[in-house]
Amino acid sequence: MISVNNVSLRFGKRTLFENVNMKFTEGNCYGIIGANGAGKSTFLKLLSKEIDTTTGDITTNKGERISVLKQDHNLYNDIRVLDVVIMGNTKLYDIMKEKNELYNKTNFTDKDGIRLGELESEFLDLNGWQAESDAAILLSGLGIDTSLHEKLMGELVDKDKVKVLLAQALFGNPDILLLDEPTNGLDIDAKIWLEEFLIDFPNTVLVVSHDRHFLNKVCTHIVDIDYEKITLFVGNYDFWYKSSELIQKQMRDSNKKKEERIKELQDFIARFSANASKSKQATSRKKLLDKIVLEDIKASSRKYPYINFKEDKVLGKDVLTTKNLCINVDGKEVIKNLNLNVNNTDKIAFLGDEITITALFKVLSLEEEPTSGEVKWGSSVTIAYFPKNHDKYFTEDKNLVEWLRDYSKVKEEEYVRGFLGRMLFSGEESLKKVNVLSGGEKVRCMLSRMMLSGANVLILDEPTNHLDVEAITSLNNALINFKGVVLFKTHDHEFMQTTANRIIEFKSDGKYIDKMTTYEEFLNIHKK
Repeated sequence: MISVNNVSLRFGKRTLFENVNMKFTEGNCYGIIGANGAGKSTFLKLLSKEIDTTTGDITTNKGERISVLKQDHNLYNDIRVLDVVIMGNTKLYDIMKEKNELYNKTNFTDKDGIRLGELESEFLDLNGWQAESDAAILLSGLGIDTSLHEKLMGELVDKDKVKVLLAQALFGNPDILLLDEPTNGLDIDAKIWLEEFLIDFPNTVLVVSHDRHFLNKVCTHIVDIDYEKITLFVGNYDFWYKSSELIQKQMRDSNKKKEERIKELQDFIARFSANASKSKQATSRKKLLDKIVLEDIKASSRKYPYINFKEDKVLGKDVLTTKNLCINVDGKEVIKNLNLNVNNTDKIAFLGDEITITALFKVLSLEEEPTSGEVKWGSSVTIAYFPKNHDKYFTEDKNLVEWLRDYSKVKEEEYVRGFLGRMLFSGEESLKKVNVLSGGEKVRCMLSRMMLSGANVLILDEPTNHLDVEAITSLNNALINFKGVVLFKTHDHEFMQTTANRIIEFKSDGKYIDKMTTYEEFLNIHKK
C-alpha cells in the first residue's frame, strides 16, 4: 500500500498539484492520466522516492518492495539478459552476486563460510533457485526467444530491450509496481500477455499509459491529474471519461441556473429599489443575490486539437493495385509477391514487422522504388503520407507560420495562423522554430500538412507515437469520419478497432493474411 498525505509539488511558480490525499491498495490497478505536462510521470517519480515532494509525505508499509519500469534501454548493455531481469529484485540479485564472489575466492576463510551460510539461507527464503526459471518464463511470455536469454543486453535490438526491462519490473512479485508507458513498442502478442499478467497480479499497480484499450482492460481505478489537483475515480478509463463529462455538465448546468436566478434578482432590484412600497422586497432580494456563489470551473489542462481531413476530389472506383510486389530491406526480402487491390471504402490496418510495413508505405507513397513488381494508383487518387521518421521535414530555420505556409494553397498569414490554432499552436506558439519542436508538436505539424493537402488517400505510419490521449482521440475520430481511403499502422488497439474495416498482417516469411474484418474479430480468429 502507498499512502499520499497532503502532498504538493511545485516547480518555481508553477504548481503541478497540491494537497493530495489518497491511498493505493493491493489488488488494484490505478491508471494515471492527464494532458502532456500535467505531471503523470512526475507523480510516479514521487511515489518511487526518485524526487521529493514540496510539502507532505508518501509512505509505504514496512518491508514492501517497489519495482519501477526503467526507461534507459542502454543501461545494462554489458549484462546477461537473464541477469538483467533478476536485477528487478535487488536484494536477491545482490545475494547471488555476493555468493558467487565467495565461491570464487581462492583464500576461503571460516568467516566467509559463516557468511555464505547466511546468504544461502536468505537465497532459499527468496526462492532463489527458481530465479532463472521465473525470469525465463517472463521473457518468453513477452516474446523474447530462449536463444536470446544468455546474450548480453547490448546484443539485442531496441524492441527486445524494451521487453527485457518490462520483465525486470515484473520479476519477483513486487508489492508495488510502477509502470510508465509499459505498452510502448510492444507487439500485439506481448501487449495481450501483459494485460493478462496485470489482470491477475495480486498486488498494487500504478500505470501511466496513453492506450485507452489497455487502461480499460487492466485498471480498477483512474487517477486523473488536472486542474492542479489529483482526483481518484473508481472504474476504468471509459467510466472516468463519462463521469468527468457528467461532473463538468452538472457544474455548467448549475451555474446556468444560478446565472438565470441572478439576472431575475438583479432585474427586480433595479426596478423596485427606489420604490418605497417594494424597498423591503428589494433589500431581501439583494441579500439572496449576495448568497449565490457560482461554481469555480477552472480551465482543464486537456486540449483537443481540431483534426479534420477533407478530400478535394472524390475517389473513383480504381484506387490501388499492386502486382507481384517484392521489397528488400538491407538485402532481405521482407515482402514477397504482394497482390493487393484497395477499394475506395477501405481503411486498412497493417500488422506485423515494423520495418516491413515502413518499407511498404515508402513504396506505396512513391518515395522509394520496389525491388520488383508494380504499383498502380487510380487516376483520381491524391496521396498524403505520414512517415514514421519525419525529422527531415523540420531541419530548416523557419517558424511554424512560415513552415506551414509552404504546404498551403492559401498563403495569407491569418489563414495559416488559424489553422495552427486548431492544432493548439496559438499566439506566440505559432512563431516557434520548427527545428526545436518536441515529438508531439512535430506530429501535430505533420497532421496539419496532411489536412492542407486535401488528399483522398492517407498513408500513416505510426501517427499516434508522441501524442497524448486527447490528440489520439481527435485523430481517431477524424479518420473514422474521413470519406477517403486510409492505410495505417499503429500500436493503439482502440484506434485500430474503431478505424479499420480491413486487416493485413505480414508474416516473418514474407507471406501475408488479408481479411475484411475489424481488428478484434481478426484477433479472435488468428491469435488463438
